Amino acid sequence: MHNVLMEVQDLSYQYADGTQALKGVNLQIFRHEKLAVMGSNGSGKSTLFLNLNGVYRPTQGKIFFAGQPLDYSRKGLLELRRKVGIVFQDPDNQLFCASVAGEISFGLYNLGLPEEEIRQRVDDICSKLSIDPFRDKPTHFLSGGQKKRVSIADILVMRPELLILDEPFSALDPKHAQMIDQILAQLAHSGITVVIATHNAAQAYRWADRVVILHEGRIEAEGAPEQIFSDKALLQRTNLLPPDLLLLTQKLQQKGLITADASPRTVEELCALL
Repeated sequence: MHNVLMEVQDLSYQYADGTQALKGVNLQIFRHEKLAVMGSNGSGKSTLFLNLNGVYRPTQGKIFFAGQPLDYSRKGLLELRRKVGIVFQDPDNQLFCASVAGEISFGLYNLGLPEEEIRQRVDDICSKLSIDPFRDKPTHFLSGGQKKRVSIADILVMRPELLILDEPFSALDPKHAQMIDQILAQLAHSGITVVIATHNAAQAYRWADRVVILHEGRIEAEGAPEQIFSDKALLQRTNLLPPDLLLLTQKLQQKGLITADASPRTVEELCALL
């Protein structure tokens, strides 16, 4: 299909210690979609992401990007990581340059881009993500929320087609979580395909076009958020809880206060129905 950006076919991955982290995973990621991948710890989310980015190579199966199988040569992986960027759960595992500006420009220098283009891209992304006030600071002096923004800028400055974020809201206070939420909305609006791993059902329900549930290394289910989070047996089987907003919506529907086909994704949308 022309709108499939990335496809995983029969993907399995086994670690050196024998742990089978992924078992026959089949998945399509569509252009311009917002995809949430959920599952308990150890379900295989991070392993899947590292396979998509070429950090890991499948034990079995194939991965395709824009219809072409991944090329694991040095040149092929460099090209892949320009198009498929991953932001790790802990920014400290990603940031290693002395200054924020040096961190964000590092990948661009590796690409051999002209100095003027590098400066322009760094200026643009610092402005877009509100990094300008601390762009000249050492990265180790930044707060957790600032580090998260810089780690996202690291990838966005490369202008990827697919952005993967592993638990983007972990260890953030509500203010910085809201800021990252707004950034993700801007990215999706700009046409970048965004995939996140999250334990936050409310976030996935509000934000995602589609939800994929990983369980013990396999895809247990996938579908629209309303479909996934209304399946009580699925949620119990995979140790997930439904979002409070969906539960409230269902109660209001039972009482006849809103129509049975209503599916508000935010509190504001729900209030507008009352």
